[in-house]
Amino acid sequence: MARVSAPPLWLELERDSIQPLTRQIADGIRSAILRGRVARGSRLAGARGLATLLGVSRTTVDAAVAQLRAEGYLCGQERSGTYVVQGLPDHLLAVESAPTAPVAPGLVRPPRLSARGVQMASPRGESRRTHVRAVPFALGVPALDAFPWRTWAQLSARFWRHLPSESLLYGDAAGYAPLRNSVAQHVGRARGIDCSAEQVFIVEGSQQGLDLATRLVVDPGDEVWVEDPGYMGARAAIESAGASLVPVPVDDEGLDVTIGRRRAPTARAAYVTPSHQFPLGVTLTAARRLALLDWAREADAWIIEDDYDSEYRYSGAPLPSLRALDVDGRVVYVGTFSKTLFPALRLGYVIVPSHLVDAFRAARGVSGRHAPGVQQAVLAAFVEGGHYERHIRRMRTLYQERRAALLDYGRSRIEALEFKPHDGGMHVLARLTVPVPDHSIAADAMSLGIELSPVSAYTVRHPQQGLLLGFAGFTTERLAAACDQLGRVIERAAGRVQ
Repeated sequence: MARVSAPPLWLELERDSIQPLTRQIADGIRSAILRGRVARGSRLAGARGLATLLGVSRTTVDAAVAQLRAEGYLCGQERSGTYVVQGLPDHLLAVESAPTAPVAPGLVRPPRLSARGVQMASPRGESRRTHVRAVPFALGVPALDAFPWRTWAQLSARFWRHLPSESLLYGDAAGYAPLRNSVAQHVGRARGIDCSAEQVFIVEGSQQGLDLATRLVVDPGDEVWVEDPGYMGARAAIESAGASLVPVPVDDEGLDVTIGRRRAPTARAAYVTPSHQFPLGVTLTAARRLALLDWAREADAWIIEDDYDSEYRYSGAPLPSLRALDVDGRVVYVGTFSKTLFPALRLGYVIVPSHLVDAFRAARGVSGRHAPGVQQAVLAAFVEGGHYERHIRRMRTLYQERRAALLDYGRSRIEALEFKPHDGGMHVLARLTVPVPDHSIAADAMSLGIELSPVSAYTVRHPQQGLLLGFAGFTTERLAAACDQLGRVIERAAGRVQ
């Protein structure tokens, strides 16, 4: 059966384009084939004729045709010409859409989610945030302007120049061994934690660590103590595991263990931020730390310690972690590099008791296999080279300056706020002295490009009012301007309620 020749092909070429003519011709022919302007199996015009038609050299056309042959759109037959193939590569890779029968509106009901799926699909507040903007007074934003990017880039380049082939394969579920060893040494010096590298697991941020730890030690229906007010991401992880929240109030000494015992004496676990309570900023006192450990021993319970920003303490030496006081192996310690380095790194770590190592390794293996290997290797070099601890020391000084500036500006320019600073962290708590809801102030400020976190959003059973002002990621000039704006926002809001 004779093959049909394709009709003359006219392509619009942009002579001034930065895209080479060869590429334009190849793209044009490919598009004509896929759109049916040139039929499958048809014979393409000769290269000489096509070159004349398009006003280009034959060499240019030959190069375009060769490219389409390599891609599988054209084939050549000796002394016969160039043809469009019958089975196009795009069709071989695509899946034909299945025909669907029309269904009357209102009769379609999608498959239901599991009970755990419903919990995961409806987390509250902060856990719903898809991104954090680097605007005053956003929480969790480190000083990206002061990060040693050049050093990080050099370490990254060195890794790729001396790339070991095995580093591109699947890695250890527990994480990159040199990084785990570096973390074990760092927490020993900085947090008083005596652990081996075997007990360290690298995860994709502290949220994954919290989720893994919760699912491993909590059964659906179990009761879990949570700080009130407290971190919503942890509450979401606990609820998604099917557990029941037991809100325990926080005062100037931290979590009130006595009330926790009264409300749920046999709870399965407790989630705490003892070094710098989120969001109030208080430190769990030594007496309450011991009381919490005593309760866990008596109740055969677990404690999940979230040590999210304890590196930044501005008076006195850093306090030992709760994990450092644990002699019974009941504390699972969660740390992160998001606050000390940058959030997009998405690396954190979990330190588990020795008797939990095998179980946690298995759980880590089915929850994402392992964290990105390249990032782990670069971070390990960053820590091993001493850059990490030098960076923390510099940031501690810088954050102390920015914190002092925020307090000075805030106190002098915003009369309606009473600042309640504590010794550490990356944010300051301020109480409102006017009868305006904190969430209303936060909504008004959002329209001016200021991001505030209302304390009321973090409460469950014990309502509190206040505003959280992050300062670490913003220059003193930006903080001063933002304080002026915030003062005007509160004045207008207070005027509306008078």
